[in-house]
Amino acid sequence: MRNYDLTPLYRSAIGFDRLARLAELAANNNGNAGYPPYNIELLGENHYRITMAVAGFAMNELEITSEGEKLLIKGIKNTEQPERQYLYQGIAERGFERTFQLADFVTVEGAHLENGLLNIDLVREIPEAMKPRKIEIGSNDSKVLEGETAQTAAQPVA
Repeated sequence: MRNYDLTPLYRSAIGFDRLARLAELAANNNGNAGYPPYNIELLGENHYRITMAVAGFAMNELEITSEGEKLLIKGIKNTEQPERQYLYQGIAERGFERTFQLADFVTVEGAHLENGLLNIDLVREIPEAMKPRKIEIGSNDSKVLEGETAQTAAQPVA
């Protein structure tokens, strides 16, 4: 396992400390590396979907929380189940917690459970003030001409 030291990045990149912190967190996050399996899809320019395999979980055993730029998905398995004697147990029946870091302006649009797959739809809604806008380019000549016309119109004709 490798540990990366990103402190040189902190010294030379102003305002990227959050990005470096995310990279460190991703490098160190080996907790629930493969459980439950999930996909992240790009559905459109600003639409995403997280699909998570949650076989064996009922709707009331799943919890989705969006707080700020974090999306937390929990599976809380009911521990009071009848005692079973398995010859082979390949289906994990343990609870889980999966956290996703959302980019700026990404919000949860909705979620639904279908055929053992939990689908969470996300959308990026950029505020109008943050969207690129076209700036018209004018010339200084047009302002001078407008100013001269206003002055000549104000002078009485002799």
